[in-house]
Amino acid sequence: MPPQHQSRDHADEHLSIIDSLSARPFPDENGRPGANGQWSGPGFHLAVLRESQDFWEDRSTEIVEAAERELEAGLAALSVILAERWGAPEVVDLWPYLGLDDFDSIATSREPLSFLCGVASSMQMWRLPNSERWVGLTIGQADPEWPFQLLAGIGETSSLDGR
Repeated sequence: MPPQHQSRDHADEHLSIIDSLSARPFPDENGRPGANGQWSGPGFHLAVLRESQDFWEDRSTEIVEAAERELEAGLAALSVILAERWGAPEVVDLWPYLGLDDFDSIATSREPLSFLCGVASSMQMWRLPNSERWVGLTIGQADPEWPFQLLAGIGETSSLDGR
């Protein structure tokens, strides 16, 4: 995925993506991540709203913390706007969706939770009014050398029951 280095003033662009994905029907089949950093499947949409540099060359504390702070500021700005629309977010612990608390069962988390719990520990979530959908925001990182990503997930409310 190409880096999407953007300043905080791109909140309108991020909101446009969230609004578009929230209104879009879910496809019948899983798609692959596109060049725009978005992908969808049955019951979900995911989007990379913003991405830091990667850390292959330089993983110094100063570089990593600065990149993380920048994305945290973007997450905070979006959260304020979404809270004005839909109220305070629920903080959802993603750990239970990994399925590691019950070793006798196979993890059955549905997307987008299956992806999100692999890259983040929690998310801020809003249940969309008059809808069976939710919107979640988090910062994820798949591996220490990979970029941080500001992620938006849209899922069916029933996916939250799959822990």
